[in-house]
Order: sequence, then structure tokens, then C-alpha cells
Amino acid sequence: MTAQTPPFRDSQLPFAKRIDDLLSRLTVAERIALLHQFAPAVERLGVAAFRTGQEALHGVAWMGPATVFPQAVGLGATWNDDLVRRVGEAVSAEVRAMRARDDRVGLNVWAPTVNLLRHPLWGRNEEGYSEDPGLTSAIATAYTRGLRGDHPAYWRTAPVLKHWLAHNNETNRDTTSSSVRPRVLHEYDLRAFRETVEAGAVAGVMPAYNLVNGRPNHVSPYLREHLRTWTDQELLVCSDAGAPSNLVDSEHYFDTHEEATAAALIAGVDSFTDHGTDSSKIVARLQGALEAGLLSEADIDAAVRRQLTVRFRLGEFDARLDPYAALRDFDTPGHRALAQEAAEQAIVLLKNDGLLPLTGSPGGGPRVAVVGLLADECKLDWYSGTLIHRSTPLEGLYERFGAERVDFAEGVDRVRLKTSAGTYLSVPPADDTTGGARGAEGALDPALLAGRTDLPPLTTDATGTDLALIDWGEGVLTLRAPDGRYLSVADDGYVRASADQPGGWVVQETFRLEPHDSHAGGHLLKHVGTGRYVSVAAEGVKVAAENAEEAEGAEDAEGAEDAEGAEDAEGAEGAEAPEIFELIVTEPGEDAVTRAAATADVVLVFAGNDPHINGRETEDRTTLRLPAHQERLLRAARAANPNTALVLVSAYPYAVDHANLPAVLWTAHGGQAAGTALARVLAGDVSPAGRLPQTWYASDADLPDLLDYDVIGGRQTYLYFEGTPLFPFGHGLSYASFAYSGLEAVPGEGKVKVTFTVINTSEVAADEVAQLYTRAVNPSVPRPRRELAAHRRVRLAPGASTELTFELPLSTFEFWDVAHGRWRLEPGAYDVLVGASSEDIRLRGTIELDGAPAAPRPVLGHGLNAADFDEQSRAEIVDRTKVSGDAVAPVDGGEAELVFRRCDFGPATTTVTVVAAGEGSVELALPDGPVLARLEIPATAGPYDYTTVDAPCHAAEVHDLHIRLRGPLRLARVGFSG
Repeated sequence: MTAQTPPFRDSQLPFAKRIDDLLSRLTVAERIALLHQFAPAVERLGVAAFRTGQEALHGVAWMGPATVFPQAVGLGATWNDDLVRRVGEAVSAEVRAMRARDDRVGLNVWAPTVNLLRHPLWGRNEEGYSEDPGLTSAIATAYTRGLRGDHPAYWRTAPVLKHWLAHNNETNRDTTSSSVRPRVLHEYDLRAFRETVEAGAVAGVMPAYNLVNGRPNHVSPYLREHLRTWTDQELLVCSDAGAPSNLVDSEHYFDTHEEATAAALIAGVDSFTDHGTDSSKIVARLQGALEAGLLSEADIDAAVRRQLTVRFRLGEFDARLDPYAALRDFDTPGHRALAQEAAEQAIVLLKNDGLLPLTGSPGGGPRVAVVGLLADECKLDWYSGTLIHRSTPLEGLYERFGAERVDFAEGVDRVRLKTSAGTYLSVPPADDTTGGARGAEGALDPALLAGRTDLPPLTTDATGTDLALIDWGEGVLTLRAPDGRYLSVADDGYVRASADQPGGWVVQETFRLEPHDSHAGGHLLKHVGTGRYVSVAAEGVKVAAENAEEAEGAEDAEGAEDAEGAEDAEGAEGAEAPEIFELIVTEPGEDAVTRAAATADVVLVFAGNDPHINGRETEDRTTLRLPAHQERLLRAARAANPNTALVLVSAYPYAVDHANLPAVLWTAHGGQAAGTALARVLAGDVSPAGRLPQTWYASDADLPDLLDYDVIGGRQTYLYFEGTPLFPFGHGLSYASFAYSGLEAVPGEGKVKVTFTVINTSEVAADEVAQLYTRAVNPSVPRPRRELAAHRRVRLAPGASTELTFELPLSTFEFWDVAHGRWRLEPGAYDVLVGASSEDIRLRGTIELDGAPAAPRPVLGHGLNAADFDEQSRAEIVDRTKVSGDAVAPVDGGEAELVFRRCDFGPATTTVTVVAAGEGSVELALPDGPVLARLEIPATAGPYDYTTVDAPCHAAEVHDLHIRLRGPLRLARVGFSG
């Protein structure tokens, strides 16, 4: 170091001192500018520009070709921490390699998603690992360790966990509030984040769009009260895109953007992702907040310090010392092999009555009919990279058994769309510059991109084109030309055959056929992406009218003699009237499936979802059922051939009737090697060992409301669900068989040591996933039916055995004691359960643990926080203030009841004090007994203006207490004094 070199460039100094020095050299304006996602360079100091946020959920996303691994829910289904760590290593290596070629690629990666898969209809189910917080945190910790690397000072990438907190709905996701009571908060939602953060491989978190207990996550006090207490390292909190503006624009939580931005920064947000690359609005808001005294320079410095900490860890200021600076591993043979290994390990065999595996060798074995919409697809989702290699199930089976032994029937309806003029929709042929839907070796043809305007639009003629109508359920369909091109709508409004697959933030390849009453058999064709109807114009087919009302108006005018009326009806923007089509089915999909199935030895029906349609980010599902068209195909195959297996390729659980099916498999969309992996498992080259990371429910009737976040009160997930699932959490079969023996569970100092043996009793080498659960035998409060405490995936040769040992800390058996606001180990008996799933328990043992016995709530002098109830009905938790604290309100201002168990009122209680806002009443009563007190709450100036009301209360000793709320009030606290 020379005398002119500033200390922040001195690699011999600790990062903290270097950051102090750099901070001191930055002006206030420069510091503020660093707080936007796209931080500009500080050229006078030689500091480069920096971008937070690179999507890397299951491979590098949005930046072009990259290795594509199975979806996150598929990685969760592997139950293999070591595998997922290796996937993280590969992904981060490709981030580094791509960064070397393109400086738009960022090293601060926004992955993984650790939101729990509480509800299977959540649109982003594909992004999470499991409904269980322990399994989620184990897989997330493995992935983040892989992303970070193992160097003590420098990180390969800096992972940020998504999305803090209690986020499981896309419906109105920026305005809905998750009501999360303390036990659920501590035992469920926080746990997935906490254990991963405590493992030390996380750079930070991203708050979610939603509110929790009435307060937006971007101003959550939990960032300070919980997140930052779990580790000594600085954690970077990156806002979700547009969320800072939502605080005012959609949530109306603050009156001004300056106030909202200041509140978010003070709460703990360090990087503002808003208005794309334009940082000017956020910078102006922060500057305005500083000038108005809503922020201090110290607040700004704290956020900048966290940003700089990440940048130093990534080696930005020590290029010569950064061990990952020269990393160029990209699309290596090792990465390709790992993608296939991950895809194989993610496959779950749900049912098998002996149909599988399919025996035979290439060129021999059974004749297989491969049918269904997912049979020849390798689907990508919103967070996938661009495929370099691809393998569909059909291609994998061709390779494994030989094309001559595999018959394929996609099962889509072949249709023509006839216009009111008697002509038909026609797709212009692709010329030599556009080619087909696939290029050489199956690679995606870059010429076929949705949004192109240089291709000819659809026309009409006397014969038309047979289109494949692919029905994805809920009335949503795609239309595909014979050469594989999907119909798509570009910005100019014309309909073209121009897309290789449906995709994009707004999907432009989906349509709806809506019956039109005034024409027998007539339909309007509505484009979902624009919400407009398809019309036929002289220059080509395009979208026209804005809405159905315009369509009706246009049709009414078609027969009008008034030219002016007809002109008005021709639609918005001068477009022709929406066309009324007659749908002519030239071949039903079931016919092709029946023909293929009838001559086969075995039928494989591939069903599932397209990750861009009917369930994705911004869109929740509405049902667990398969789309009706896919159910028809399954029935047709089964009717033609009883040896029919269902292979579900999906991002979600489904409720399927499998009573007459001899075999069922499931895999998430498995990335680039999905087809090869499925073929190897179906053929028996690999014994399946994936396990379900979430409960598969038998019907929609088993599901709670999507917005019911109380997993305890709502009896949700395998932890509390009391019904019979279709397939339970942890379920998965094998081609091998395993036995368990020798369970020993020995309590010790601060832990319980559990040992047992697993034996492969078959002649097939295979993996087994041993699962260890615990259960409180006689709990004083509702506890899980059983709870995953540990797991391990092991590979065993035929006849081999292995002894597994787990050391469970006593905290494994604790619960959040809401009566006293702390974790507590309750003394008594606990079951230790070992087996192959949450319902397939092979070994049982019971241990006795010492702990702190239950004590009554000391309400005299301590009072009751309203949110610390044991049970509730028709109540929701809301924000006590905009900064911190909880209150409870009746849903929609009606009536609600809270139950507090075993309240110790002391020898004599004479006064009750209620702190509440709003107008209504609060009534205190004993169970099935007298009313202790009834307090009328006067109207207050606003929801955060609390008033205190006193009343006599005659109670003594220990009783359950019922508090009944009526009216639009917020109850914060009830106090008792003698």
C-alpha cells in the first residue's frame, strides 16, 4: 500500500474498518444514491456501479442460456441436502462465469424462496421447498451454502432469502394481510428463515408484498425484533420490485412517498427495488425525507453499511484476492450430469401395483404408448434460464426403448375456426428464416419469439389450418400451428404463429372461447393477455374490442341500416368487430389416445400444468383437480388399456382419482434433463426415492381458505391435518424394500440421541429417505400430530444396512408458550417415530423429558395482550401502531371471541382496564358462566387512537377467560388490578 492508497483499498484491514473509511469519503448524495437497486458508480473514488438482485432459484434466470435444474419444489422432493448444496455450487459458478461475460449479471442472488408451502393452491408453489419449516430450512441452508461458497472471507455469490414473511397468496397480494398469531409466527413462519440465517450462509432477505397483522412487510418491526437478532453479521434487506411505492399507491398505509420510504428504511430496508433502472424517484424521496427530518444521516449510513458489507464480501474491492474471480465453469459436463442427477432424485413414485418398472432394453421390452399434453414438453417457468439442452419424456423413452417401440399421441383436439363469412383461420407457412419450432438438436429457435412483428399475421381462406387446441383448464387454452408454433399476440395487436412456448410476465399465447348466444354454435375468441377479442380484418387477424359489452354492441350494429351506428360499433381504436367463430373439431384428442393405447402393452399418460398458465406468480389456482380435458384423456387411456400409469409433471399437488390406476408418479418440472430422468426411472435404471415435500389432499373440501394463515387453528399441513390425505407428507415408494430396526432414543445433557438401522431387504440398489418424527403425548396445548425432526437420504446396495444416528437438541421438543411469551419444554412423554413417511411409521419409542411445567397466566398485574389468545373465532390480528405491536379486531367489524386459558386472577380482582380503538363493546366472561365485565368503547379519532376504559370485574382464582368483541374496534390489551 502506498501512502496515497485509501484504507478502504487496503486488503490487510478488516472489512469493518475499510467500510468505515469508504463511508467517510462518500457524500450524503452519493450514499443516498447507493440505496436504489441500481447503484451508480462513484467515479471519483473508483467505485463501480452495483446492482442488487440476480434471480437464481434453480439456475441463472433471465440472462440467457444456462443450466436449468429442477424447480425448487422438485429440489425439495429430493430430501437431499448434499445434492442441493452441489446444485447451489453449480448455479453460483455459472453466475460468476456469466458475470465475466456480461456485467448485467449480478452477484447478489435473490434465492432461495423459503416461504412454506402451506396451501397447495398458492400460485408460487413451484418456488418453495416444503410445507414443513424444518425441511425447508435444511434444503434452503444447503442451497445457500452452495451459493455462498466455503471461503472464510469472500463469497461466490450473496444469497437473499425470499419472501419475508407469511406469504402464500397471489390474489391481491399487495393489499391482503396475513393474520399470524404468536405461536404460528414463532413455530412456523419465522422458523424457516431463522434456521437458515443462523447457519451463516445468508446475505439477507427480501420482504414480501403482503401485510402481516395489518402492517406491510416492508415496514415490519420483525426485521429488527427477530431477523437481526439471529446473527452478528450485517444482513442486507432488499425490497421486492415496486413494493416501496405500494406503501402509498395500493396499500394507502402512508400519505406520502417520503414518509413511506423513510419508514421502510428505518424498519430495515437497505435496497429499494422500484421504477426499474430509474433511481431518480427513490433518490428524491429519500432526499426529501432527510430534509423533512423523517430520516437521519445515521439511518442512511446503516443501510449503506449493509450494502457495502455485501460488496466487500463479494470481492469487489479485492479482485486479486477473490478466490472466485477467475471462475468460468459454465455448462460443464459436471453441471449437465448434476442436472440429470437432481431430476432423477426429484421423482416420486406415488403408487405402484407392480406395473413399474418397465422391463426391457433398447430395442426390446414392452410396447409403450406415450400420451398426454406433457409427454413431449420440457417446460420452463418464470424463474428458469434459457435451455441449452432439453429432454422431453418422449425423447427420453425413444432413447431408452427405441422409437419403434414407443407410440405417441399428444391427445389435443384438432380444430378449425370457421368465421361468420364461411372462411377459416389460416396460418401462413414459416419461411426459411423462421424455420420450425425447434432448431438443430432440439435447441430452441431464437427466431421464434413471442412479440415479433415481422412475421405475417394469421389470415382466412377457404380451407384453413388445423390447429391444436390445448385446454389447460378453467377455460384457458392455447392454439398451436401444425409446425409447433403457438399463436401469440404482439404489441401491434396482430395474431401470429410466433412462439415456441407460452411465456412472459404477461402471457400472450392464451385465449378463451366464449359461447355467443345469438349464433348457434358461435364463439368469441378472447385473448387473455389483452382482455380483447379476436377480429378478422383485411390485413390480417388481430385483437379488437376492449370488452364483451363492446363485442355485443358491435354485433348489434352489424345488421343496422344506420351507417353511423355501425361505424360506432366497429370497436375501440378503429378495429373491426369481434369475429364470431364456429369451432369445428376435426379430431377429438381422446380418439388418438384410444388408438395408441389399444395396441400398447403399457400406457403412460403424462399430465400436469404449464408453469405460465393457471397458477404462477400473480395468479393462484382455484382447484386441486386436473383440467377436465386431461381427465378425459386419462379415462380414455384407462378404458382402452388397464395397464395405464399416470405421470404427473407439475409444479403443484393434484387431487386425482387413482383407484383404477396401477401406478402413479409425480415430478416437478425437472429442467433440462427431465425426460432422460423420467425414462430412466420408468425403465428401472434408477429406483425412485423422491418424497413428497407437502401433503397431497384428496379434494378441495380439505383445504382451508387461502388467506387463513393459522395452521394450528385451521388444522393445516401434515402437522395438524386430521383428515385422510390422498398422499401424505414424506410419501414416496421405491422399487426396493427396506426394513427398520434397533430404535434407541436416549435423553442426555441438552439433547436426545436417536439411533436405528435401515436395511435394504431387496435385490435392487436404491436410496431410502429415513424420516424421524416426534410427538408430544399429552400436551397441555394443541401440538402437531407429528413433526419432522430429522431426515437422511442414504444409498444401500442389496442386503446392505446402515446405522443412522441423530442428536436432537431439546429445543426440538419446545413450543412457544403464548401465556408467558417464551419457548418452553413441557415435561412429560414424547413419542419418537421413525419410518418412510409421516404416515408410514416403522419404529416407535417413548421418552420422558424434564421441563418447565405449565403455569397459569399471571394476569393480575401483568394483564393480557390481545393477540396472545389461545383460541379465537372471527377475529384477526391487526397492527397496534404503524411502527410496532399487535391488536385484535373482529373480522369486518362484526363479532369475535378470544379465549385465554387458565388465567390466574389472584385472590380478588376489582378493576379491568381495556385499551382499544374504535367504537363497540368488550365483554369478559367465564366459560358458560357469568359476565365479569362489559365495557362500552367510545368512538376514537382514528384506528391508532386508543382509549382506556375501566370497569369493576369480580373474579378470583384460575379460570379460562372469554373476551367478546363487537363492532369496528381494535383491542390492544386488557389489564387487571386488585
